[in-house]
Amino acid sequence: MIKPKIEMESKEERFKRIATQRTRKIIYYLKILSNCANKSAYSYTNHDVTKIFNAIDKELKLTKSKFENKKSKNEFSL
Repeated sequence: MIKPKIEMESKEERFKRIATQRTRKIIYYLKILSNCANKSAYSYTNHDVTKIFNAIDKELKLTKSKFENKKSKNEFSL
């Protein structure tokens, strides 16, 4: 399926459109993930939960740092 090109869309408008869509998807999937908290349907340990949220927190911090224009901790400079 070819998506129609939005003509004369500014960079700011494009950012708002795409960022809104992606943010909504992230929130949706977090809500879906919360369904896994149902102990009557699933079995998990605190360790499992910690691993999940550590991974999410790590990726969230990395993404946020890109918006804040911070250099990655892995970059080398003199």
